[in-house]
Amino acid sequence: MLPLLVQIVSLPTKASAFVPQVRHRPLTAKPVTRRSMAAGGGEGGEAEWVKALLEAGGGGKNAPGKFEEEMKMKGLLGPNRGKGNPKLTANSRLVSWLESEGDVYLSESSTWGEAPHPLAISTETVDEITNESSGRGLLARRSINDGDELLKIPLDLCITRRSARKALGKDALPEGINEYLAMACQLIHEKYVQGEESFYAPYVGVLPEVEEVNPTFTWPDEDLEFLRGSPIVAATRSLQMKLRREYDDLLGGDGGLISKFPEKFPVEHYTYENWVWAFTMLFSRAIRLRNLRVGERLAMVPYADLINHSAFSQAFIDARESGDWLFKDGEEEVILYADRGYRQMEQVYISYGQKSNAELLLLYGFALERNPYNSVDVTVSISPRTAAVVAANEGMGIEEDPLAQEKLDFLSSVGRGQTVDFPCYTDRYPVEMLEYLRLMMMTPDDTRGKPLMDFDYSRTISSANEAAVLKSVVAAVKYQLGLFPQTEEDDAAIIKDKAMFRLLSYNQRMAVRHRRNEKRLLKRTLAALEKQIRNKGLDEEDVLSRAEGSTLGEVLKGETRKQKTALEDKLEKMGLPIDIR
Repeated sequence: MLPLLVQIVSLPTKASAFVPQVRHRPLTAKPVTRRSMAAGGGEGGEAEWVKALLEAGGGGKNAPGKFEEEMKMKGLLGPNRGKGNPKLTANSRLVSWLESEGDVYLSESSTWGEAPHPLAISTETVDEITNESSGRGLLARRSINDGDELLKIPLDLCITRRSARKALGKDALPEGINEYLAMACQLIHEKYVQGEESFYAPYVGVLPEVEEVNPTFTWPDEDLEFLRGSPIVAATRSLQMKLRREYDDLLGGDGGLISKFPEKFPVEHYTYENWVWAFTMLFSRAIRLRNLRVGERLAMVPYADLINHSAFSQAFIDARESGDWLFKDGEEEVILYADRGYRQMEQVYISYGQKSNAELLLLYGFALERNPYNSVDVTVSISPRTAAVVAANEGMGIEEDPLAQEKLDFLSSVGRGQTVDFPCYTDRYPVEMLEYLRLMMMTPDDTRGKPLMDFDYSRTISSANEAAVLKSVVAAVKYQLGLFPQTEEDDAAIIKDKAMFRLLSYNQRMAVRHRRNEKRLLKRTLAALEKQIRNKGLDEEDVLSRAEGSTLGEVLKGETRKQKTALEDKLEKMGLPIDIR
């Protein structure tokens, strides 16, 4: 078959009625060459129109196979291992599966009804700042404009709780089961039980192994030691314990699915190691679709989950009813539009959400050097001086706070504890932290007989109260910095020695960068706090002396009483089955 361009421009004059919408003049029967293109002129003229046809139809540098050749030259298709690259084979198999089973158009050539697919799979992408491998990714096959439709995947090809219950039985997976738990069971079923017999085998074939993702909950203890001092360690340990409990409760324990349904859940495949692999896939690749007829649904979306994350991208994946604007077929599909223009060969990104580096490292196995949403959890702990506490510490010189019990009751009513984590960002901290501490630092002089619930804690209560609050935050940040066994300068020296730094494992390099960035952030926050205290004149002795001794007591003590970290609070809001005990 002739290329599309030649078929169009070779039509006889009587067929020109089909093309006036895209041309100013009727077509001639003369085929267009690059020389005749150069002879044309003017924006919107014949040359521009023909150029657009060439780009859409695969002419020149966009000819079939040309883009892949260029990717290979740039090392974006991975190394050639003699007998072929298995990743390339897996990519091709995935594309063929999507085209045959879902009628997904992924061709590099155009047809009468479809433009060339704008994306191509790269088997090897690299972080531009750290030069660390970031696995597969999607590149712009051609120039992409802001708002272009980049992909659409039928929802029926996705792995969801619904597909899991269909695959494994509604008797085994009841309707109310957590989405993550149900989908983890199906992932193990498709990869380890069904294998090549699985309908999803081409998709499962491009899913990475745990060691290719490396989220911190899969790290060995010797690698976690490199993160000592960082709040991410507590969140990691909590997640590890939670995954083990969920496995025992659902699968491996007494009365679990392995014993109830041994044919569906064979013990040799439903191991804890495979459970960790399944959750590694879910945490790093599952997408929450919000615009479905049934409401929100978690989904593993083939092809779409190859797109890497950028904190600066405004693009995100969602769902819609399939069909054109006039005729809807009642089915649903996953859709992605470009958030900006992309040049050919440029990697296309989406946003996984406004996540800190701790979230990214815990769930996705990477952290960003330039992350505008990075934060560090800072712990604020108050020991209330109630009458009972004072009596228990008789002789220690502790004075009773007449507002202590009222403060505890107030905290209980708003769902706060005596020890709370707050995320601090570069040179700023959350309003919620100030509100919490303003309450805790209240004195009878501040209340003047009014109940605590009558105050607006988003505003300054008094100079003495504000001074005590800011000084408490300073103490909290300094305490967090003091938990790290190394200084920021120590970390900088390790990173600067490139030869020695490369001798560390991937996990250890990530850990060193992460802890250094956390220290930088905390030091900037500390500098901003101290400047604010000076500018407000709150560092005067007479102001601080009034607040001293009138607060509830200690700051940053008793971390073992903490019920939930700020990071885990975020994860819970995401719908992850995470809790702290």
